[in-house]
Amino acid sequence: MLNLYQKCSIIRVNLIQRLSQNHRPWLAIIVLMLGITLLGIMGGIIKHLGESYSSTFLAVARNIFGFVPVLMILIITKKTKSIFSLTGKKNTFLLILRGGSIACAQFCFYLALMKLEFATASTLVFAGPLFLTALSVPILGATVGVWRWAAVVIGFFGIVLIMDVGTNLFNVFALLPLGAAFGYALSSVLVKLFNSEVSSSLIQLYTQTITLVSAIVLLLAFSGYTPILSISDFFLIALMGIGGGCGVLCLITAYRMTEASIIASFEYFGIPVSIFLGWAFFAEFPMSKLFPGVFFIVGAGLLIIWREGKNNQGKNHQSLM
Repeated sequence: MLNLYQKCSIIRVNLIQRLSQNHRPWLAIIVLMLGITLLGIMGGIIKHLGESYSSTFLAVARNIFGFVPVLMILIITKKTKSIFSLTGKKNTFLLILRGGSIACAQFCFYLALMKLEFATASTLVFAGPLFLTALSVPILGATVGVWRWAAVVIGFFGIVLIMDVGTNLFNVFALLPLGAAFGYALSSVLVKLFNSEVSSSLIQLYTQTITLVSAIVLLLAFSGYTPILSISDFFLIALMGIGGGCGVLCLITAYRMTEASIIASFEYFGIPVSIFLGWAFFAEFPMSKLFPGVFFIVGAGLLIIWREGKNNQGKNHQSLM
C-alpha cells in the first residue's frame, strides 16, 4: 500500500502530466477545425469534378497528391530513414486491411458526393462513431455499456430519418455514405492495433500507399483511366489531393496535442461547413431533409464522446489508488 506522501506525489505528477498535455486545447481545436474545413473543401472539389471524372479516378488522384504533405512531414521531422522500419506480418496485414478499407470508403464517399446533395452525403458520414463503437467490440475486445449502445440506436434512428427509409423519397445512393462511414471507422479501429511507438506519419505513409494501390485496382475494375481535360482541372485535382492530405494530418495532429474528449465534439463543425459549401457553390440547401435527423446523429455522437470521457476519468482515478 502507498503512504499518504507517495499518493500525493503520484497525484501531483499526474496533474502536471495532464496540464502539459492540455496546455494547448484551443490550438488543438483550431487545428482540428482547419483540418475539417480542408476536408470539406476537398469534398466540394470532388463534387465539382464529378461531372467530368469518375469517383475511382478522383480517389487515385487524391492518394497520389496526398503523399505530398506526408512526405514533407517526414522530411521536416527527419524520419525518412525510418520509412522501411515498419515490418512484420501483423503490421503488413493491418496495413493492407486498413488501406483497403479506406479505398472502399473513398470510393463510396466520392460517389455519394456526386449523387446526393453535398450536405446530405457529408452528414451521413458522421455515422462513423456509431460504427466505430460497434466495431470496437469484436476487434478491440472493448466493453460497450448501455449508454453507448443506446447512442448507436439513437444515431441509427437519425440516419433513417435523413435517408427517408420507407418512403418514395428514399434514394439508394444514400447507402453510400454509410459504406464510407463503415470503412473510415474500420480504419480508425485498426490503427489502435499498431504499437504506440510507431509514428502516425509512418502509418499514414504506408496506409496511403496501399490505399493508392487499392484505388488503382478499383479504377481498372470499374471505370478505367480518364485523361485530365484542362490545366485548371489539373490544379483542382492537385488541390484536392494536397488539401485532403493536409486535412487528415491536421486531424491527427490535433488529437495528439490534447485529450480526445476535449476536442472530439468539434468534429461536428463539419456539418455547418458542408451546409455552407453546398449552399455557396452548388445552390443546395436541404435543411428539411437534414432536420430533425441530424440532431439524433449529433446527439448520439456527443453521448458516445461523453461516455468515453467518463470511462477515461474512471480509469485515471483508479490508477491513482
